[in-house]
Amino acid sequence: MDQKTEAVHTSQQILDIAQRLVQTRGFNAFSYADIANEMNVSKASLHYHFTSKAKLGVMLIERYINDLGKILDEIDRNAEGPIAKLRSYVDIYTRVLANERMCLCGMLAAEFVTLPRPMQTALDDYFEANELWLAGVLEEGRHAASLQFKGSVSDAAQFIIGSLEGAMLMARSHGGMARFDAATRRLLADFGI
Repeated sequence: MDQKTEAVHTSQQILDIAQRLVQTRGFNAFSYADIANEMNVSKASLHYHFTSKAKLGVMLIERYINDLGKILDEIDRNAEGPIAKLRSYVDIYTRVLANERMCLCGMLAAEFVTLPRPMQTALDDYFEANELWLAGVLEEGRHAASLQFKGSVSDAAQFIIGSLEGAMLMARSHGGMARFDAATRRLLADFGI
């Protein structure tokens, strides 16, 4: 493996570990020492790849947004109609929780006021990307009369995201997957599914 390829591999490994730590503990509950210990490297070598924890945090969110974009594109290609798209969107959250993790950006949202401004901006971008995609699905569903809801598509999209993020938190602290599944069934029922 050449030096450039090794550097990219190491950066991805750092991001993978940091993402797991954020999704299970939160951003403020881990340090470079945690990552360095897990990788059996020095903290200084981590700073070579990410000069600050804030830069690491921004890269985590940007990677999460990119991954989300790929998943939503796949849903658009493969799910037939707005009902299937909305179910597939809910399944994203279900898979994350089933893997004993929380939504990366949901965890970060809980720590929003303590995050550096560039991370706050990236976090806003994540939720905006979700809302825009959901608004498109909801508009399609309203037009086809396959989804029923009151109010604007924007308000409904925000309700879906807030409900899923909140259901994850409640499931994590009380009730597990059964509680999450019950909440998502109710959420989908609110849209006539």
